[in-house]
This record gives sequence, C-alpha cells and structure tokens, in this order.
Amino acid sequence: MPRRKLPPLNALRAFEAAARHVSFTKAAAELHVTHGAISRQVAQLEAWLGVELFHRRPAQLSLTPAGRSFLSEVTAAFDRIALASLHLREAAPPSILHVNAPPTFTMRWLIPRLSTFQREQPGVEVRMTTGLDPVRFEAGGYDVAIRGGQAPLPGCLSVPFMTELILPVCEAGLAEGGRLRSPADLAGQTLISYATEPYPWAEWLAAAGVPGLRPAGALRFEQMFFALQAAAEGLGVVLVPVFLAIDDILAGRLCAPFGTLAARRRRYWAHAARRRAVIEALIDWLLREGRATEAAMEAWARDAPAPVSA
Repeated sequence: MPRRKLPPLNALRAFEAAARHVSFTKAAAELHVTHGAISRQVAQLEAWLGVELFHRRPAQLSLTPAGRSFLSEVTAAFDRIALASLHLREAAPPSILHVNAPPTFTMRWLIPRLSTFQREQPGVEVRMTTGLDPVRFEAGGYDVAIRGGQAPLPGCLSVPFMTELILPVCEAGLAEGGRLRSPADLAGQTLISYATEPYPWAEWLAAAGVPGLRPAGALRFEQMFFALQAAAEGLGVVLVPVFLAIDDILAGRLCAPFGTLAARRRRYWAHAARRRAVIEALIDWLLREGRATEAAMEAWARDAPAPVSA
C-alpha cells in the first residue's frame, strides 16, 4: 500500500479553526496559542499545498474558493475522526483510578464535587479509600494520595491544589447577640478538639492573644468529621480548615466568629507515584475546583467582620 502523503497535521488543525471562525485571533484563543502561531501554521499549509487559502486584507480575512472547498473536506475528516474516537472510548473498559484521601476531606469536600469529574471523564472509574497514614503507594494500593501539608513529598509527583486556613468555626446561633466578639469570649464556650487536629487550641489561643484561657468545657473526638458535626449541632467551637465548612458558612448554617484571626495556613497536595493521563486529568480537575473554593473563601474573608481585640 503506497505511503500516504499528508500535510502537517498541526497546520491542518490551525487552518480548520481559523477557517471556521474566519479569524486567526479566535482560532488562537480556541487552540491556546498565539495569533502569530496560527498565521505561521496556515502559511506553512499554503506553502505545502501550493494554494492560497485565505484572502488577507487590512482588518478583514476571508476564504478563497480553494479555502472554502478545502474546509468542507477537512471538517468532514475531523468529524469522522472524532466519531471513531468516541466509539472506541465508549467501547473501551473503564480506566480505574484509586484515590486515597483524609476522611473528613473526602466527605465534606471531595464527594460533593466528584460528579463534575465523572461528567468530564466518563471512562474513568474512581475508587476511593480514606486514610491519614504517611503516603506509601505500593502498600496502600492507590494511584493518588491527597494530604494536607507544608511541602511536596520527595520522589513523586506532588501538586498543591488548594490553600487551607485553619480557624475557629461554630454553629451560627452560638455567636448571635455578640457572644463571640472577642477571643476572650471563648471562656464561656466549650472547645471541641480531635485526635488528628493539625492546629491545637493552645497554639491558636496564644496566637490570638489569650494564652492560658480556660474554657467552660471541652469535647474531644477521634476524627475531625465528628468534631465538625458536633460544632454544627451547637455543642461548641472547633478549629478546622475553613474550606471544609465554607459551603455551610456561606449558607449561614456555620460561622467563623473571629474571621481569619490567628489562622494557620497549609496546602492540600495531590501526590502520585507516576504520570498517567488519567492522573493528570484528576490533578487538573482538583486545581480548578481548588481555585473555585479559594475564590469563595477570599470573598468571605473580605466581608468577614474584624474581631474585637482580646
């Protein structure tokens, strides 16, 4: 079978986008390249074909008759390739992606958003496990581990996708009537803690200017999820990453009475032992969801009342 003599495929893609939009600028935006790159690719294709595809006039671009004829053939070919690819993807067995993440992060942040990833990647089956142990890919049997921390893990792909602020949160009614205007007001409250907390109350109280404060009561749980649920039920005040509570804060069910006072900052990381297309798709999705959550937190922080000094 004789070898096919095909034009440069990148140039074909640039031509198809430019001809469809009748604009190099719009084609560049669609393909995430510069206007100059589109212009060069189209010129390369015209040189390869030996035919002018566009009329280039000041402030006006139009297709030549040859360009219009070529566009119909290229568009039909691209449509056939896209349809054949879709059929193969639908027939292929699902890619399985094993993800390990902290329990409260999984329940409060990841699961409510995971449907968007599934819509974007219908051929990927996500299998979730939860844990807080140090990351060990082979022993844990997972592809991606999500953890909060200050630095990347050596020897693997580590991508920070969201910044967390750890600060006091409580049920909104607990702070009504000015009962929590100052950190010193915590002396009349129950402070909730948990075994896995990254920021102990003693450290926050010292940073907030009330070291040695004695609260009215204390509750302690094994997991952050139970501590946060206890706070949501009005049992006291808990120190948690605000992104885990931001949806309820914006809805008025929870509040952060002292704003960002004495908040501790960490990052959440996606760690992977190797690069795979499905892993990179998950990380890209995490980055977009993380940016959206950070934007919500920044908007809340701008409007949060300044706390009264202790």
